Amino acid sequence: MTDADVDGSHIRTLLLTFFYRQMPELVERGHVYIAQPPLYKVKQGKEERYLKDDHEMKTFMLRSALINAELHTDQDSPALKVETLEHLAKEYFLAEAIIDRLSRVIAKEALHAMLKQPDIQLGSAEQAEQSAINLQQVCGPEIIVNAEINPANDENRLRLEKYLHGNDSISYVEPSFLLSGDYTQLKQTAHALDGLLGKGAYIKRGEQHKPVADFKQTIEWLLEEAKRGVSIQRYKGLGEMNPEQLWETTMDIKNRILLRVQIEDMISADETFTTLMGDIVEPRRAFIEQNALGVKNLDV
Repeated sequence: MTDADVDGSHIRTLLLTFFYRQMPELVERGHVYIAQPPLYKVKQGKEERYLKDDHEMKTFMLRSALINAELHTDQDSPALKVETLEHLAKEYFLAEAIIDRLSRVIAKEALHAMLKQPDIQLGSAEQAEQSAINLQQVCGPEIIVNAEINPANDENRLRLEKYLHGNDSISYVEPSFLLSGDYTQLKQTAHALDGLLGKGAYIKRGEQHKPVADFKQTIEWLLEEAKRGVSIQRYKGLGEMNPEQLWETTMDIKNRILLRVQIEDMISADETFTTLMGDIVEPRRAFIEQNALGVKNLDV
């Protein structure tokens, strides 16, 4: 059981390394569990609720934001049904969660661009070249997109190059990614939002309204409006909770959430632990250099 923030993640990694190296059978037999303390407490009127992470927070705030909300897809069209707006918002949140998770291995700007240009084909060199051109048009100048051949397996792929603050970060869109459920979901969300908003589109909630150009802007405005009158407390550590709160959210067997630690690939797990927690510095330095631009919530 560790804090829900970055420091807690560091401590959790050290503990998992200890169990993996010194007591491997505990991990192999599924006897190690990670407590899931809440990251937020929200209070709206007399109602208080604990929320596990950012995604759960967005989902909770969405329910509040949709009260008296109307999205008009152009200047003269009637408002979308609330059920339709809620479905689109959930689709967008799911895509955002995928993008946040994949941004460690694929440039985040390119993943966001796939919500506007999702159709990527790598079956032939010509398809790869055209996909690179199409993706480059929506990525903008921050990312350089080129088609190339993977020398390891002779497959077509897209090379994504990002240069920022003196660091050159390179990632790839491989054929295996196009077969994944994550890519399927990004395509599904992109097609659901394609052509949704026209000229004069606006979002309205109560007496407030705002012109919007895309769905991202719509959701961000709704969530900001919903935060009015809501008290949000973000827990940096378990020590910020009083004993009753800690028991209720993290330790009570009736309410607690536990994550079971399992090893699906022994070789891959060993390589990860050796790279990040081993005695040799160079692999760890290379990992940091390759992933430096994708870091979030950095404590210094």
